[in-house]
Amino acid sequence: MADRLRRAHFPPERNHLAAHVTLFHAVPGRLEDEARAFLARLAAETAPVDALLCEVMDLGSGTALRIESPQLLNLRDHIAEHFHGMLTAQDSHRPRLHVTVQNKVERADARALQQELASNFRPRRFAFAGLALHRYLDGPWDDAGRWTFRSAARRRD
Repeated sequence: MADRLRRAHFPPERNHLAAHVTLFHAVPGRLEDEARAFLARLAAETAPVDALLCEVMDLGSGTALRIESPQLLNLRDHIAEHFHGMLTAQDSHRPRLHVTVQNKVERADARALQQELASNFRPRRFAFAGLALHRYLDGPWDDAGRWTFRSAARRRD
């Protein structure tokens, strides 16, 4: 659903990624190998992460779907702890979990989509299947790795 909405409403010249939830905006490039190894190990120890797609979210010049997931925030805290002192100021706090489906549009267009989506929105549960890492290349993004959650047991928080 989120990918379909993103393809339909995100400006195509800016839409370089599938629908996703951003946990961190910038991990220094010099740490990429360490990040890849750490995320691979973490995903192997983690079961799919429960979440709730809970409401349409106003981004001002865009629209998102808000997500609640204490498990994902705890996992994000674990990653942040591992990279303590190496994260940007923007990544020093917990994010508001969401999937952006529209961005950098006129305010009236954003409000119209929010009203349209809210009119038939129903919260739904789902599970995150894994983690991904991307490299920013001044516009497009390069896939630097994807790791599926593999543990059969739920991660203890």
